[in-house]
Amino acid sequence: MVEVVGVRYKETGHIYYFQSDNLTYDYNDKVVVESQKNLHIATVAIPKAELDSEKLPDQISPILHKATEVEIEKSKKNRIDAKKALIVAKEKVKKRQLEMKFVQAEYTLDRSKLIFSFTADGRIDFRELVKDLAAVFRTRIELQQIGVRDEAKLVGGIGPCGRPLCCASFLGDFVPVSIKMAKNQSLSLNPTKISGICGRLMCCLQYENEEYELVKQTLPDLGTTVDTPDGKGKVVGLNLLSRLVNVRLTGRENPVEYEWDELKNFIQVGEING
Repeated sequence: MVEVVGVRYKETGHIYYFQSDNLTYDYNDKVVVESQKNLHIATVAIPKAELDSEKLPDQISPILHKATEVEIEKSKKNRIDAKKALIVAKEKVKKRQLEMKFVQAEYTLDRSKLIFSFTADGRIDFRELVKDLAAVFRTRIELQQIGVRDEAKLVGGIGPCGRPLCCASFLGDFVPVSIKMAKNQSLSLNPTKISGICGRLMCCLQYENEEYELVKQTLPDLGTTVDTPDGKGKVVGLNLLSRLVNVRLTGRENPVEYEWDELKNFIQVGEING
């Protein structure tokens, strides 16, 4: 086991692990770390953790030191200047008529590099654009193409539920989401109703999916013929979270709703899934 400290570069970003070198850090401490030969100020998200070395990269860099007030102020100024740089970069893109959209700009702590994040439908030849930007900002320029989900995470916004986007407010990493999750929850498969503002399936489809999966293994499938206290019938509806089963009894027009705990005593185990 290796003792490490987990840090984030952004408020809701991915957690990266660094060596503590026997120093003590508190939650939310600002620290200086080196990543890909660039200096960054990061925020401590996990003050102390012991992880299996197999789950960590081959080489783990140490945290350099706690950020000083001077470094924190410098970081704040970098963010202000990066916003100004983003405006200039957008003008350069427009002038060169490139099919790309800049989303964010970020200086490294020592301003040795200016990193731009952008979205585009395909590959973009931005070599001349990089030269334009380097001439203006007099530092090394790096352009990173990101996806639409990453764009939503960086920009933020309000989701269809009326709350701030999960990815921009508390989700550190994106979770795999599939259309099967929507089917499990009997949601409308209309893309406009199960997609977020990024145009992809909403991350929240995954939150309750495990519970739906477990319940589906217990309750009968739609169309299954079951025994009830009132006779045989066919399952025509399910409320998975409430564990309610709607059964259309033989000879009756309207379905009857049963609680699963009441109904299961009348069903043989082998008949549950048809």
